[in-house]
Amino acid sequence: MKLHKNPVGKTDVTVTNLSLGGASLGNLGAVVSDAAVHDVMTRAWDAGIRYFDTAPHYGRGLSEVRMGRFLQDKPRDDFVLSTKVGRVLSPGPALEQADGFINPLPNAVRYDYSYDGILDSFESSCARLGTSRVEIIFVHDIGEVTHSPAENAGHMDDLLGSGFDALRTLKASGRVGAIGLGVNESQVCLDVMAHQPLDVILLAGRLTLLDREAEGGLLDACAQHGTSLVLGGIFNSGILATGPKPGAWFNYAPASQDILDQAGELATKASDVSLTLAEAAVQFAIRHPAACSTLLGTGKVSSLQRNLDAAALDLSDAALAFVTT
Repeated sequence: MKLHKNPVGKTDVTVTNLSLGGASLGNLGAVVSDAAVHDVMTRAWDAGIRYFDTAPHYGRGLSEVRMGRFLQDKPRDDFVLSTKVGRVLSPGPALEQADGFINPLPNAVRYDYSYDGILDSFESSCARLGTSRVEIIFVHDIGEVTHSPAENAGHMDDLLGSGFDALRTLKASGRVGAIGLGVNESQVCLDVMAHQPLDVILLAGRLTLLDREAEGGLLDACAQHGTSLVLGGIFNSGILATGPKPGAWFNYAPASQDILDQAGELATKASDVSLTLAEAAVQFAIRHPAACSTLLGTGKVSSLQRNLDAAALDLSDAALAFVTT
C-alpha cells in the first residue's frame, strides 16, 4: 500500500494518511521491550509512515523518549511529530504502574493548561524527543471525561485565558506548525471551538465503525472551520479488533450487552461483504473524508502488519458501501 499525505487544517503541515500512535510504546497495559519498540517503529517507517504521535502521559515520558531515540538518525524534515500539553512532568518516585502504564519513568505529573504550564510541558517534551520543534501540539484530555465539572471549569479558564496565548506564541515562532485538541469526547471540542479556532483534533474512539458520536455536530463544525481530524481509538479499546466475545472492552471498560449486540450486527454485515470486523474498522477510518490521518497504536509488529494489510485491501462495491455509510 502506497501511503499519501494530507494537509492538516489550513496549515502548511502535511501528514501521511496512516500514522503510528505511541501509547503502547509507553507500556500501556503491558511491558514492551526497547527491542520491540525499535522493531515496531522500523516496520512503520519501512511501510511509509512518516507521522508519529506521542504524549507525556504515555508512560510518564517513556513513549517520547523511545520515539525520540528511534528518530534521532532520521532526517528531521522527513517526518512529522505530534505530542501533547496539559500534563507537566517533574522528577518523582519510581512506580510499578501509573494510569495504566507499566514501569513508567520516575516522574510525577500535574495538570496545567495555563501559559506557563503549556510552555513547560512543550519544552520538556522537546527534550525527551530530542528535537527543537514539534509539528502538531494537542491539548490533552481537557473536558469532563477526564476531569470533574469543577476541575474542568478551572482548566478551561486557564486554557482560554492564557494557554492558547502560549500555543499561538509557539506557532508564531515556527516551533509548532498546527494546534489542536487530543480528546475522547466531542462536546469539549465544540466548547473550545466556540472561542478559539483549531487546526486539528485528535479524536479517540468517537468516530468509528461502532461509535458515531462526532456526527452529532462536530463534523459540521470541523467542515465549517477547516479543522482536520486525526482518528485514534479506531477499535474502541478492542471490541472492533477482537469482536463481540465475552470480556471484550469498549472505550476503556467491559462492553455492555447492548454494545456487544451492536458489534455482533456489524460483524455479520462485515462478513456479508467478505471483511472481518477489524478490517471494516480500519477501512471506515482511513476512508472517512474528515480524517487527515488514522492512528495505528500497537507495540507489536504482528498487530501493526495486520492493520497495514487491512488498510491495503481492495474493496468490492458492496464492501465500500458498507464502510462509507
